[in-house]
Amino acid sequence: MDELLKEKIITNAEALTIIEKRSKEKELNYEQKNALDHLKKYTQIKEEKAKELFEKLMSTGKLTERQIVTIINLMPKDRDDLRVILEKDYKNFTDQDKDQILDAVKAAK
Repeated sequence: MDELLKEKIITNAEALTIIEKRSKEKELNYEQKNALDHLKKYTQIKEEKAKELFEKLMSTGKLTERQIVTIINLMPKDRDDLRVILEKDYKNFTDQDKDQILDAVKAAK
């Protein structure tokens, strides 16, 4: 088994890029092939756009890295979708904050 060197939260778009690159280097195992198929089917944004959106949402200073990655992975369309992602922290955001997040997501599509 490989040794874990570091851990980092990444978006589905970044994961897709990594697995596609690995698939060109060597044969993927069963789980990796399933992950690749899933990511190809459900990733809604390209890696560069995901990075731009990450930076934009991080600059608000109100979201955690985990919340930002979840927002990028799920690309919420309205406040109800955003409420599910932010869960108990949702009430800590003003309507303006919520609109700013949703506007950034719409602009990244």
